Formats: sequence, C-alpha cells, structure tokens
Amino acid sequence: MLEDEVFKKRKLNKDKLIPYGFTLENNIYKYSKLIMDDIFRVDITINSKGNIIGKVYDLDGDYEYTNFRLEIVKGDFVNRVKDEYIKVLESIANNCYTEEYFIYKQSNEVSNLIKEKYNVLPEFLWESNPNYGIFRNESSNKWFAIIMNIDRNKLNPNESGEVEVLNVKLDDLVDVYLKKDAIYPAYHMSKKSWISIILDDTLSNEEVMCLIDISYDLSNRKKEWIIPANPKYYDIVNAFNNTDTITWRKSHNFMINDIVYIYITEPYAYIMFKCVVISL
Repeated sequence: MLEDEVFKKRKLNKDKLIPYGFTLENNIYKYSKLIMDDIFRVDITINSKGNIIGKVYDLDGDYEYTNFRLEIVKGDFVNRVKDEYIKVLESIANNCYTEEYFIYKQSNEVSNLIKEKYNVLPEFLWESNPNYGIFRNESSNKWFAIIMNIDRNKLNPNESGEVEVLNVKLDDLVDVYLKKDAIYPAYHMSKKSWISIILDDTLSNEEVMCLIDISYDLSNRKKEWIIPANPKYYDIVNAFNNTDTITWRKSHNFMINDIVYIYITEPYAYIMFKCVVISL
C-alpha cells in the first residue's frame, strides 16, 4: 500500500493534526484536499489506533478513483494522479509525524533505551539494506547489536511476514537463551556467538536490554598485544623516564583500552612495560 510506504518509520503526533487542517469527528481525524486542478479530491482519515485510510474521488463522476493503485493500469494521467496523491501523504507525514529509526514499535523503544544507557545511535551502513541499523561500542569500535527487518521465514520456515530482529552477542550463553520464546539462532551472523530476537513484544524491553548489556560488555573486552622495541633505534626506556605517554606507530589493529606489553630486545630481552591504548 502507498500509505504503508510513506508512513513507514513514522510516529503520529496527534497534536499537529488539527493545526495542519484535520477535523476531529467521533474520535476520527479527517482531512480533504483538492488535486489535479480540482478534478479530484483526496480524503484522508486517521482512526483512534493511528491507522491511515486514503481515498481519491473523481468529482465529475462522483466515484472513488482507484486506477492509480493498480499495477496493470498505465499512462501519464494515472501516474499524475498517483504522484499528486503521494505528495498529499508526504506533506502529512512531514508535518504531523515524527521520523523514527526503525519500522516497528519495540525496535524504536529498544533503540531509545540504548541511546539513554550507552549514548549510542544506530548507524545505517548499507544502501541495499537501508533499514539495517548497527550499534557500535565507541570505545572498542565493535558492534554489540544490530536491528534488521527480515521475513520471519528466515528464522522459522513455517512462518512468514516482515519482522524486525535484534542480533546480540552472547558467546557461551547462546545455548542457554535459545530455549526462550522469540529467540533464534542468529540470522546473518555467527550462530556460535550471536542470537536473533524478534522484536514483537514477546520479550519485554527489560529482558531485551539485559541481553544487550551482556553483548555490550563482551564488546568492551580488551585485547592484549606484545610488541617488540629495539633500543638501538628508539630509547624507549628513557622515553618512559620522562613521560607516562608515548606515541607509537600503529602496526596492529589496536583499539582504545587494549593492553600492550612492550618487549625490549637485547641487551634487556624481557617485557619491561605494560601500557594502555588511550587514543588512535
């Protein structure tokens, strides 16, 4: 449906409907607009549940015009009607709705909870999958969650229909949580370390956040490195005598907070310093 596409990832702000031009009758908001040089009238209704119903009427013939909804009907005139109708919908969406990151209610609630707790917003990295949002630990640069819209049959071949799922990393706890409802082996990630959760309120936001906390903690784990230093080329011993912080050429995939042990070659031949990566 055209309405579903236009209002996807949008949240209704009822306070803006009447100032925009809607009227309220029996708990139903109504709006009308003439298009195509006043030949057609668009009627939009929004019910108490926020459902949007749109109709276009041919005023000359006094009947509902539906040709623009039919794929088999082509032509410039039909396309013009469709374009004008979509413009009406988009204007309402832009003026009376708030844009959200994801399609479904719980997905947006979880995203807001992640923002509140970890100060992290979703990143949308792929043009081919524009609704896939990843959440990245800013300290380690590692993903700790990803929300994706997929067909339910990707997780259960006996079911179908679009859902949004949350992937989180649980490592050794994967088998424990796979016994719970709404939790499945990970879609599109390592099934040994990750799980997929259908965000349809089967699990409460509190339960989902507990799993996100585990994944976030795992993404915070520090790596440990051993790097050699030759005092013939750089007198690191005296360098640390003068300062607690040095700049080192990045020869590994270091992350902030990683532990780095510095092995000093001859004449010392042992690990002399334990350091922490503080910037890249």
